[in-house]
Amino acid sequence: MLPADMSVKVVDHPLAAHLLLALRDRTTPPALFRTITKRLTTLLMIEATRDLPTITRTVSTPLEEASGETLAQPIVAVPILRAGLGMLDAVVELFPEVRVGYLGLERDEATFQPSEYYAKLPPLEDATTFVLDPMLATGGSASAALESVKKAGAAGVRMVSVVAAPEGVKLLQDDHPDVDIVTASLDRQLNSTAYILPGLGDFGDRLFGTQP
Repeated sequence: MLPADMSVKVVDHPLAAHLLLALRDRTTPPALFRTITKRLTTLLMIEATRDLPTITRTVSTPLEEASGETLAQPIVAVPILRAGLGMLDAVVELFPEVRVGYLGLERDEATFQPSEYYAKLPPLEDATTFVLDPMLATGGSASAALESVKKAGAAGVRMVSVVAAPEGVKLLQDDHPDVDIVTASLDRQLNSTAYILPGLGDFGDRLFGTQP
């Protein structure tokens, strides 16, 4: 059971549920899997940016001046390699001026602990940073990634995942209670090899067609 005050938003939308089930389906081929991932990430990012601060700005239409709201801060997207790359295109299309960073983390299959093998981050201090990782399983890689972007100067950080396990959410709540999590589903649990149940298998393998 998750704490009542846990900052987790499960996107409740019929289209999100429809797309997620298609991702779960083992018969979905990689090309379609990539397309569905992009569409679902669009829905997740719309929810993840719902309460971003805005400022009022005035522009000239072809007929007269009009005032409206615009985002007050830049946006940074940081996909965790390699599976997080499947979520990046949707963010770039929604926010063409987004700054993009990359974090490479690999998991030790025996200990399930992550180690960082690559990091390239843009300026973060003046932006809202979104860490993208489709599978929030043990939470180890996500926690390490959040620690990296915070050390690099990120102030406002949010985690966006396609599917999350309670174990991973709990770890992030313990390690990074200031970070909101947006996901399409909070699944049941992890199995003995730290895969999410019911989950959707190895996201990176299914995304890039590298599964056996």
